[in-house]
Amino acid sequence: MSVLVVGLSHKSAPVTTLERASVSGDTLGKLIEDVVRLTDVAETFVISTCNRVEIYAEIDRFHPAVTGITELLARYSGIPTDELTQCLYVHYEDRAVQYLLAVASGLESMVVGEDQILGQVRNALKLAGKHGTLGRALGDLGRAALRAGKRARTETGIDRLGISLATVGVQLAADKLRVTPNGASVLSGTSVLVIGAGAMSGVSVATAARAGAARVVVTNRTPKKAERLAASVAEHAPGVAGEVADFENLPAAVADADLVISCTGASGVVVTESMIRSVWERREPGRTLALLDLAMPRDIDPAVADVPGTHVIGMDELRGGGDAAVGAAEVTAVRAIVDEEFAGYASAVRAASVTPTVVALRAKAATVVDTELARLEGRLSDEGLSGHAVDEIARTVHRVVDKLLHAPTVRIKELASSPGGEEYATALRVLFDLDPRTVEAVTHAEVDSATPGGTPPGAPRPGGTGQKGATN
Repeated sequence: MSVLVVGLSHKSAPVTTLERASVSGDTLGKLIEDVVRLTDVAETFVISTCNRVEIYAEIDRFHPAVTGITELLARYSGIPTDELTQCLYVHYEDRAVQYLLAVASGLESMVVGEDQILGQVRNALKLAGKHGTLGRALGDLGRAALRAGKRARTETGIDRLGISLATVGVQLAADKLRVTPNGASVLSGTSVLVIGAGAMSGVSVATAARAGAARVVVTNRTPKKAERLAASVAEHAPGVAGEVADFENLPAAVADADLVISCTGASGVVVTESMIRSVWERREPGRTLALLDLAMPRDIDPAVADVPGTHVIGMDELRGGGDAAVGAAEVTAVRAIVDEEFAGYASAVRAASVTPTVVALRAKAATVVDTELARLEGRLSDEGLSGHAVDEIARTVHRVVDKLLHAPTVRIKELASSPGGEEYATALRVLFDLDPRTVEAVTHAEVDSATPGGTPPGAPRPGGTGQKGATN
């Protein structure tokens, strides 16, 4: 089994393609369930954000798995396969592991060092666990990625400025508005409207408040969510007003704002050109309006940029916007952490790979001992040896065998953790003539016991025989 990544991101695809490929909610759950039904896929999780859609899978065969995953991405996105493949990248085995560690550490983000991706990786793993598509292999890999991401942020200065898409976007918006910074107050004296009440909206509210906005207004289709988010404004910047606007009267809220940050989960545009033109009639002459679109798919109609006095900042403008703020020294330090975590993960995987062989060896030894003791027990009983004596002989023989196997099995696990360690497991199987089917049975038993939700004994594994069915 090997790790595979098939995906597309801001580095490989235009924003319009990422918008079409993005999946969320129930659709995302259906996608991971369909991926794990592929014959050559045993486990999977999917990271789907505004900047990337990546499918991680534990697979048996490379080419069939890549083909199957690509076809599913094409089906769910509605993008023709020929068009989609031009934007896809594929990482396999060690490179796939290293890539995920780098993603979680913020090295592959549009804004290097942004901290949202760590939570997005964590949520992807949780969702896969909920749907029963995450087993031991990808579970261990996911934990290694989260550990690398945490280390990157606690041991280096890569996120020392709290860099995120919202932070970079707010700075660009302030430049458009020609706001004169008051110390660190980038948005000094401005009125900011945040449309939406999800995770990115929360980051936007906090960013705007800390940037010195005079008031932060939140609007959302669900008023209670907007109220909770508006109430949090004071936590980030005491003295800054947090207010709620009626979503049904969105044009009025936009008319009162200097900066609009939109990050809803809507499937279509929320802020239209006609809305902004109508708003312009209510605004003071010469008053500039900046609109920051952090949604995927986009919330703000690109045609809004044609309205005089407006500035639209979307994902295209945010590409690489925070790179300069992160020094080369921090990036180098994070890459060192990624290398360390990869080495530790690879060593643990190699050590674990020999475990089924060791278990099979001990099982074979136990079977041989039990067979010989059963044969000996009848003869000794015939000669009048007490049952207690026979039991003591049995315990002694078992102890001797255990002690003889202890040092070699401990040593082989140590050797297996080094590069090329799988050769030691092979040598052990050859030397002791272990049945490959026995080793495979142990491996499957371990996978089944590690599967979230518990796989009943004898039941097929996800992606194995009996799991392939109709797609959703």
